[in-house]
Amino acid sequence: MALLTTRGTSSFSFTQRCRYDVFLSFRGEDTRNGFTSHLNGILRYNGINTFMDDELPRGEKISTELLETIESSKISIIVFSKNYASSTWCLDELVKILECKNSGQVVLPVFYKVDPSDVRNQQKKFGEALAKHEKKFKDNIEKVQRWRAALNEASHISGWHYKNDHPQFGFIEEILEEISAKLNRKQVFVVKCLVGIDSRIEEINCVLDIESNDVRMLVIHGLPGIGIR
Repeated sequence: MALLTTRGTSSFSFTQRCRYDVFLSFRGEDTRNGFTSHLNGILRYNGINTFMDDELPRGEKISTELLETIESSKISIIVFSKNYASSTWCLDELVKILECKNSGQVVLPVFYKVDPSDVRNQQKKFGEALAKHEKKFKDNIEKVQRWRAALNEASHISGWHYKNDHPQFGFIEEILEEISAKLNRKQVFVVKCLVGIDSRIEEINCVLDIESNDVRMLVIHGLPGIGIR
């Protein structure tokens, strides 16, 4: 469950203007309604701007819009699950993500119920998927070779290995802590019972005079970061 440190730890130095904090690459049929959904929800709850790659319509080829989205993300998380390599869409995403890594993007893999060695050596489900791709793309074998090289490279990047022997919530919390550190974010703790808030609410209600028939306009202003846009 701990953070893997096999090779190549990277730090955030992406100077490009970014639209998203985290881009999530995953095989939908494996983790969309489970692990990846939970990870995405917890990251967003903690103020991290994420993009799940099923938010765009899919076709046979990866879209230009999605490639641009990957480029405009500070961090990419790759969720390797058993059927990840069966999707040519996911494999094209992976190639693009690793290109962005060379430009300074932080890339973090999660090996979800798969062994990193299976990804590295294209064994088991990964091997079966690549063998099918070689038959389908026999006139473009270079494409499959790029996918194989990308899988091998990604398997050596420091990340996490989930073996189903630990509660997912604790595992996701570890990922959140690492992402927050990479983004230089501090988690904000808000108590359930806010002391002194009732008197202020009563004062606002009095000023607004909600029960009257008059029109009231409320303007809220303040420094950035207090929840005002």
